[in-house]
Amino acid sequence: MEAKFKGKHFLTCDNWSKEELDSIFDSAFELKQDFKDEVPTRYLRDKTLFMIFFEQSTRTRNSMEAGMTQLGGHAHDLTADKMQLSHGESAKDTAIILSRMGHGIASRNCFYGIGNKYLSEMAKNSNKPVMSLQDDIYHPFQGLADLMTIFEYFGKDLKGLKVTVSWAYADTHSKPLSVPQTQALLFPRYGVDLTIANPVDFPLSEGIIQRAHNNAKTGGGNVKIVNDMDEAFEGAQIVIPKNWGGFGKYPVDYFLKNENDCKKEMKEKLEMNKHWICDDKRIKLADKKVKLMHALPADRGHEVTDEIIDNPEISVVYDEAENRLHTAKAIMAQTM
Repeated sequence: MEAKFKGKHFLTCDNWSKEELDSIFDSAFELKQDFKDEVPTRYLRDKTLFMIFFEQSTRTRNSMEAGMTQLGGHAHDLTADKMQLSHGESAKDTAIILSRMGHGIASRNCFYGIGNKYLSEMAKNSNKPVMSLQDDIYHPFQGLADLMTIFEYFGKDLKGLKVTVSWAYADTHSKPLSVPQTQALLFPRYGVDLTIANPVDFPLSEGIIQRAHNNAKTGGGNVKIVNDMDEAFEGAQIVIPKNWGGFGKYPVDYFLKNENDCKKEMKEKLEMNKHWICDDKRIKLADKKVKLMHALPADRGHEVTDEIIDNPEISVVYDEAENRLHTAKAIMAQTM
């Protein structure tokens, strides 16, 4: 497999052309078939990936590490407490040193107003590809896996496909905006008819929505924003119920100066929207052949009921999760 994009950073799908992304998807499907057939794919023999995680991870951490092993390389699983980051080492210094010691850097940093800036600073100072494992704005690897899964079930021509990305209630923590924002930017580029549903106090970032509309004009898709979950589910062929915090309501500078007050307000507004759940009643509003997707972990009983997420006729969440491996391998093989 030729490394067509050697050295190219992967911080957001928006910085990759549709033709470049199509090449990644072709590679991902090829790698998935090779994995199924147990065909060796050691395209990154003896190469090293440094992974820096500021938060917990299951699918991202394991798809990257397993992917590097299957590609013949090695991934270092790093956390801030294992590095001088805990003593204040800069993103610049970390990137320069690691890029001289290995062949790629990948990091997850989801702190609002901080994460994307941190990854961008690393990319600015690294002579090897830097990959976002999720930040406060984007989750590009999840976006690739989502779209690959949609291709598997609906084919490559997605013009007019009705997809709903809906906020849903969850009380575990204030989840980042990055997953729905990545979907909002990516899906319309492939002709998807996208509906985004959220309570008024839990919007996505205004700038992201503006860019999503622009992407829709270019890609032939459509973007609609509604504040009613039932309306969003009507006729949908794919539904993605996913919680996200109310960060999009606050300018970054304001949030960082008033973080405690903002989080308190988000929690109060959260409890007013417990009825935002994907259940049997709502799924019946959707298309008869509707598919449920979710980045996982799902907050069962809050975001979505067990009867829906465990229904093999509806739920494709495990296919979606598996595709995290194949799309990750495609990006690493093509850039490293």
